[in-house]
Amino acid sequence: MTFKEKVADLLEKGLQEKPSLFLVDLTITDSYKIMVTLDGDNGVSLQDCIDISRAIEHNLDREEQDFSLEVASAGVSTPLKLVRQFKKNIGRTLKVKTASETIEATLIEASDDYITLSWKAREPKKIGKGKETVEHQRDIPYADIKEAIVIIIF
Repeated sequence: MTFKEKVADLLEKGLQEKPSLFLVDLTITDSYKIMVTLDGDNGVSLQDCIDISRAIEHNLDREEQDFSLEVASAGVSTPLKLVRQFKKNIGRTLKVKTASETIEATLIEASDDYITLSWKAREPKKIGKGKETVEHQRDIPYADIKEAIVIIIF
């Protein structure tokens, strides 16, 4: 078993004990720096990071392979990658970039294949002068999303 496989196996076992958490990213550099990024259905606490760190660190032998370990939660500005992250953020405002446009809108649905965004825009009236508020709604397949970030509104 390679070092990366061993780390991935230990991480999986640690996450099985905390079903509300899920892995966003696992990176192991050539210098054996292990970087684990987690997210959770109810957020990620400091204790969650400590528990996952211990699940990995206490089962690896530094005599066999020296390493450094960093376990962190996905930050606010971290782009959404997984369907589970989109589902967790239903009702929040997202900035979604596709190949052709950038949309800032409310995420109202996240299925296994696409997301549904809703937003209002001021557009010229079809008849007469002036503008009117028009409500838009669009389904965007995950494959078309280049980047999606949660917008924090104060």
